[in-house]
Amino acid sequence: MATDCSSINTNQQSRILIISVRGFRFQVANCSIYEFEDLLCNVEQAKLYAPTSEFNWARKIYRLVKYSSRSERFADLIAPFPQQLTLDHEYDLLFAVFDNPWQMHLLQSIKGWQARCRHKACFIVEIWQPDLSNWRLLEEPFQNFDHIFLGVHHCTKQLAKLVNRPCTYIPLAVDTLRFCPYPKPVQRSIDVCNIGRRSSQIHEPLFKLSQERNFFYYYDTIRKQKLEIENYLEHRCLLASLLQHSRYTINYCAKFNAPDETGGKEEIGARFFESAAAGTVLIGMPPSGDTFAKYFDWTDAIIEVDLNRENIIDVIAKLNAEPERLAQISRDNIVNSLLKNDWVYRWRNILAVFNLEASPAMLEREKYLKQLAQSI
Repeated sequence: MATDCSSINTNQQSRILIISVRGFRFQVANCSIYEFEDLLCNVEQAKLYAPTSEFNWARKIYRLVKYSSRSERFADLIAPFPQQLTLDHEYDLLFAVFDNPWQMHLLQSIKGWQARCRHKACFIVEIWQPDLSNWRLLEEPFQNFDHIFLGVHHCTKQLAKLVNRPCTYIPLAVDTLRFCPYPKPVQRSIDVCNIGRRSSQIHEPLFKLSQERNFFYYYDTIRKQKLEIENYLEHRCLLASLLQHSRYTINYCAKFNAPDETGGKEEIGARFFESAAAGTVLIGMPPSGDTFAKYFDWTDAIIEVDLNRENIIDVIAKLNAEPERLAQISRDNIVNSLLKNDWVYRWRNILAVFNLEASPAMLEREKYLKQLAQSI
């Protein structure tokens, strides 16, 4: 059930056209959204367009002309975007998946996108409060889209007002079938997995414990690098296996240690969804507000701990004393992820905005997710 776009081969005309940045963006953080695109290739037989260039020269000319002329149409005519893709039939939906809002110009490399796509939408994974005060951002071609979906909730209403386009929050998700350890669960030999951004107050005592006892602590050792990957699918499979073998994961809100970038706003990071789907016991501090509880609304979805004050070693020791509770938490995390936080549910919500029906493969996937959850 879990696949990638490279394995899709069909003569059927697609109703969905996906624009992806995977051809020139190789950051680890993007692997999650490429997984989303793979799922769409699977359940929609979607056509995937992934340019291998960001067209920097054409983009600079486009922006210069638009800033000086105040005309988006004139900028479109002047900017030398290459026509890399010509659409040969009509699509119900053009769906562009961007990791940031500065990539919307990629549409200009598609010949016929205005006339041959009934609806146009984009999913922007990250845009933060400080970005909204950047006048250049508001000059980007938001008007090319009928609807804008955001992977963060805090600035959705404000962006909609600024660009005069409907904006909807679509939280991140996960390919739960890839991360689910069932139907063949493995032994959880990693005691604690703490990857990505981290707090020294948590890392240091865990590292010390791993040196003193038989305690498997998995953590990153790379610092201040671009964190690019060779093959995003291999990375996702490795991450899924790592989490399936982990008992606990440490979880923070997205970019918790970069307040200048986020404006102090807290969002649900992808690691929450991945860790829960793999059946780990989540320890940490969820984002403030009501959003987290909407998507993690079951008992012990996360063991809330003030990671800056409480002793993480004591917290784990207390949890280890309740093996039955830990087993229940693991099962609940897996089951609820299968039923609520698979990418297919996010796609259903996106289709509903345009009154588009679910595909037969979507329905089949949802049916299988429910069957698997019931078996667990």
